[in-house]
Amino acid sequence: MPADEQAPQSPHDRMLASAKHLFSEKGYESTTTSAIARAAGTSESQLIKHFGNKEGLLEAILEEGWKRLKLGFAHLESAHTACEKLLMLPKIILRGFEQDPAIRDLMFFEGRRLRKNEDSVLLSGGFQELVTLADNLLGEMARDGDLAPGVHPQAARSALMGALEGLLRDRVLATRSNYPAEYDDAQIDRVYGLIFAAICTESTRSRLLSNATAA
Repeated sequence: MPADEQAPQSPHDRMLASAKHLFSEKGYESTTTSAIARAAGTSESQLIKHFGNKEGLLEAILEEGWKRLKLGFAHLESAHTACEKLLMLPKIILRGFEQDPAIRDLMFFEGRRLRKNEDSVLLSGGFQELVTLADNLLGEMARDGDLAPGVHPQAARSALMGALEGLLRDRVLATRSNYPAEYDDAQIDRVYGLIFAAICTESTRSRLLSNATAA
């Protein structure tokens, strides 16, 4: 278990840390509440008291992960335009995942699972906040004349977030199986940048290219 999770003080934090480790290592479905309680040095009744059930525990882990990840979003304030902020997002997310690989794996493989006996999907509040942030920035791009004509901001958001998620998820798959995804952070940044440029107006693409060359 990572050093910062070896000795959480409260039973609540011990259960969060133990569950995150076990879910990431063995998978959500294969991890029992009894195994989590045992690893945390507590009881299943305490787990139910704090989180309701295993899904409630997963939700709490994802929310905590998003809280930590969002701390990096403060760096977006150093950018002057919505375009610059959207181009910064992959770097911020990559840095956050490097600090917590377990939460990265859970977000990719368990973050939007179907709820039991329901038609709804588990969407963490943090993920929905990221969607709102991206939609607001793309709306700003549309108002500033930076978004290509005829491109709906929500369609652009789905394309950008889907591409970034796919690039990151496939690289995780490569570490867990013989999956062909032998590219580094620089390639993720480059491919995301090319897709981003495709949703921009021609003048905005030229400006972004000029800025990149100058940098």
